[in-house]
Amino acid sequence: MHLMAKVRQLRQHPLIQVLYRNGGNPRTLVFIEPLWGIPYNLIAPFATLYMYTQGITDVQIGAILSITMVIQVFFAFFAGILTDKLGRKFTTMMGDFFGWTLACLVWSVSNNFWLFLLAAVLNCFEQINQTAWYCLLIEDAEPKDLVGLYTWTSIGGLVAIFFAPLSGLFITEHSVVPVLRVLYLVFACTMALKCFITYKFCQETRQGKIRRRETRGVSPFHMLAEYRELIPVLLKNRQVMSAVAVSAILYIVTQVTNNFFGLYVTQRLGLSDEFLAVFPILNAAVMLVFLVGVQHRLERVKFRIPMWTGLALYAAAMVLLICTPAGNLPCVCVYVVATAIASGLVTPRKDALIQLNIDPRDRARINALIIAATVIVSSPFGYLAGLLSSIDRRLPFGFLFALFLLAMLIIARMRDPQFAEEEA
Repeated sequence: MHLMAKVRQLRQHPLIQVLYRNGGNPRTLVFIEPLWGIPYNLIAPFATLYMYTQGITDVQIGAILSITMVIQVFFAFFAGILTDKLGRKFTTMMGDFFGWTLACLVWSVSNNFWLFLLAAVLNCFEQINQTAWYCLLIEDAEPKDLVGLYTWTSIGGLVAIFFAPLSGLFITEHSVVPVLRVLYLVFACTMALKCFITYKFCQETRQGKIRRRETRGVSPFHMLAEYRELIPVLLKNRQVMSAVAVSAILYIVTQVTNNFFGLYVTQRLGLSDEFLAVFPILNAAVMLVFLVGVQHRLERVKFRIPMWTGLALYAAAMVLLICTPAGNLPCVCVYVVATAIASGLVTPRKDALIQLNIDPRDRARINALIIAATVIVSSPFGYLAGLLSSIDRRLPFGFLFALFLLAMLIIARMRDPQFAEEEA
């Protein structure tokens, strides 16, 4: 009886209720997210080291980052058009295939700057996938469940992180390059499987069917010209523009930390390479506890307060990392814990804030514009971070500290969305 009571109590958890209320596409996409998350998190801590070990310099890593950001703008602009013309489901599958399956195959054989650049360019198809995937996830879902669904997608990725130690163990035995070559091949296979499951179990959304009918026979270039009407609408929406500004800052943060945190803690702080697989696990454990045990308790708190608190925590974490003495593992662990909590506070709300303030009829194209704007604003900073890192590996994180202060100012000037007020 005690066990059954626990099961009933678990079923009443707000996050479980979100999945009960939102079957079909949302539930399928949440369940298959680990097919991306597990191999990604096995590889991500060592991806920069994989390049660095094969002679790719800090500046070249930054150059790849900036070049691909520019290419992502092109893909992002056409993502909304393709999503409307081809449908949310097919475009999601296409982005996964080219952006991950083929890209990972190239990464698995890369051994020079040009092959790494080619793989990164193929990975830019992920921008097409991103627009379509968000539409496929949320368009047939309950609006009040958006934060819950974004929380579930975060959880799906976080659970996968617990597999990360496997790559550390393999690397200890066989070194970085051969292990990552195999892992990239595995990643290509899991993404091919993800494409198949999406094809088999997902359905085109109601809005997707409407947009396919409306855009049948319409030239993609004519649809591209229609952005001239959408851009002023987007620019006049202060709430969306504020959320886009924060989104761009977080995008820069993600790119910089993904590419330079591993180098910082191994090359400057002198920590062992094996810890690069441990830090994501600590991050995932803290975020899971926060998302499952705390997030739903903040439902009635206005959006601004949790987001501002999370950004302040991010900024404090950057200061801590910069001031960490060489070889001090506990300080780096505190940094990881702080950024995990900060991400749980900021990311789901930032994503929901954008979707709550855009017209569902134009969701695909506006999301594409938002992604393109985010990439345009962010594109110079990959090279800048590489240049700063080549001077002093602390400088990229000092730059991120300044960006978090700017984001805090933006959030402080925002209004809480009407959705949040209705739920209060």
